[in-house]
Amino acid sequence: MSDITSDPIHTAVREHYGTIARTQQSKDSCCSTGCCDSLYPADQLTELPSGVTDLSLGCGDPVSLADIREGDTVLDLGSGGGIDCFLAAKRVGPAGRVIGVDMTPEMLERARANAAKLNAVNVEFRAGQIEALPVEDGTVDVIISNCVINLSPDKPRVFREMFRVLRSPDPASGMAGGRVAVSDIVTNGPMSPLVAKGVEAWSECLAGALDAKDYREGLEAAGFADVTVTPKDGTANTVLARIPAGMPFSAMITARKPEAAR
Repeated sequence: MSDITSDPIHTAVREHYGTIARTQQSKDSCCSTGCCDSLYPADQLTELPSGVTDLSLGCGDPVSLADIREGDTVLDLGSGGGIDCFLAAKRVGPAGRVIGVDMTPEMLERARANAAKLNAVNVEFRAGQIEALPVEDGTVDVIISNCVINLSPDKPRVFREMFRVLRSPDPASGMAGGRVAVSDIVTNGPMSPLVAKGVEAWSECLAGALDAKDYREGLEAAGFADVTVTPKDGTANTVLARIPAGMPFSAMITARKPEAAR
């Protein structure tokens, strides 16, 4: 298990989401509760209890974005109440498994209780930070995450950890390399001074958001190939032109671990 550090940003984020887990209430932000209906297809939510959907804190639907296959091992960074883990578990089937990592004890408690309600035996939740994942090297097929990486104070380290835990491709056996499918908040250019700064704004998915270009280059610097950063509501070319410079928006991010990274 990775150590849980106590720097100001991690502490503020942990307290913020711990409160949400206890009260199921959040300020109206990009990472607020009660957004399931607008993010996920209705048929995906029918089998999930309200205790799962009430703790949806995302800005997209990474499970639908990901190419998840039966038998895959899926890792969810910042798994919260577990909604994306449970949706992914349906896709990997009994031969696969899903690992959720979260640093907030209250969220882990809720997620594990939800797993018990659903009898989700192929899902487990681990305590840890996404900058130091409690996951072995080269053991993951797909990484998903939903409005979480922007919360990290050390995103290059997160990207390196993602690269470390993903499987390398094996052309001889036909095994593809690990894939990334992330929903996150990014900005169109440097952060606007109109956007709130400070620890509270960081906890609400604003102050820590990367510029889309920096996000792509950060993943590439960690070794990833075929990196895409696309606004959730359309293609990059048509939507970015309508987003004011420096303002945050929800994006879909994909990447893969290339063959050279063995």
